[in-house]
Amino acid sequence: MSIVVAMHRDGRTVMGADTLTVFGDSECVPPENNASTKCFRLGSSVFGGTGWALYDDILIDYLADKDDPDLTSKAAIFAFFMDFWKALRDRYTLVNEQAANRDTPFADLDPSFLIANRAGIFKISSDMGITRFNEYYAIGSGAEFALGALHVLKSQSRSLEDLVREAVETAMTFDLNSGGACDILAVE
Repeated sequence: MSIVVAMHRDGRTVMGADTLTVFGDSECVPPENNASTKCFRLGSSVFGGTGWALYDDILIDYLADKDDPDLTSKAAIFAFFMDFWKALRDRYTLVNEQAANRDTPFADLDPSFLIANRAGIFKISSDMGITRFNEYYAIGSGAEFALGALHVLKSQSRSLEDLVREAVETAMTFDLNSGGACDILAVE
């Protein structure tokens, strides 16, 4: 469980995430014993995910022998995730490709992702729907708290790093499944 926040202004984009490790609903690793990195650089973008931590390992392995992908438009991101989905089925057979519920015709990635770069912020939903945001967005178990904080903070003239950090810290304060430290990455 996680919080990942991104904010975009004046050609700059900043992403932040908590570092708490949680196994299911019952086991939380103390921050001094582990700090999970939930966002990382991918070419000219920053990338963050929520959901099963195994996806981080799969993505790192999948990208190991590839050039940095173009993630600057909805079409390019969709093409990347279509290739990734094919690799999940063909190469990572431990992934269950069933739909999350019987009311949808679509398979389910399970996690959600945020990609942020100079073109904006893109949310990739578990059904691989892609939504572009102009100013800010948050995903994860503390997203509602972070989005509320971002809505209030967005007009302040402080640095994007400060605003994103405050939104992540707000989520960590009110969401039991977010915590640890706050990692911040910027795209110029």
